[in-house]
Amino acid sequence: MEILRRPPTTKLPAACFTGDAWADVVYRGDHMRANMVRFAPGARTAWHSHGLGQTLLIVEGIALIQARKGGIIEARPGDVVHTPPGEEHWHGAAPDRFMSHLALWEGDDVSWHEHVSDTEYSGPRTGARG
Repeated sequence: MEILRRPPTTKLPAACFTGDAWADVVYRGDHMRANMVRFAPGARTAWHSHGLGQTLLIVEGIALIQARKGGIIEARPGDVVHTPPGEEHWHGAAPDRFMSHLALWEGDDVSWHEHVSDTEYSGPRTGARG
């Protein structure tokens, strides 16, 4: 057993994020990744997909998550959201709250696409719990 040394917090790049977001690597192994990601109010990822899918555990705040051609889901602390392999999606914070999630995924196969427009971000939402 060992205590793993973690790299410092990283501000996430404007090429892939709108607004301010930071990541702390929790674990990066040969096959699995886990990052704690913190979003400022209104911050969000660009459209992207993961070759082997992604799972998010919402830890704090209100998360907005949308799959391409789907509606915006509003998720809260304790909610777990899974995106299947190859599904284009985005996730971020509501406009008036900070949000943190634990992001879990396998491999490094991430495809980044265009930024989420303000119109897309401001679309109607449904709750994760129905």
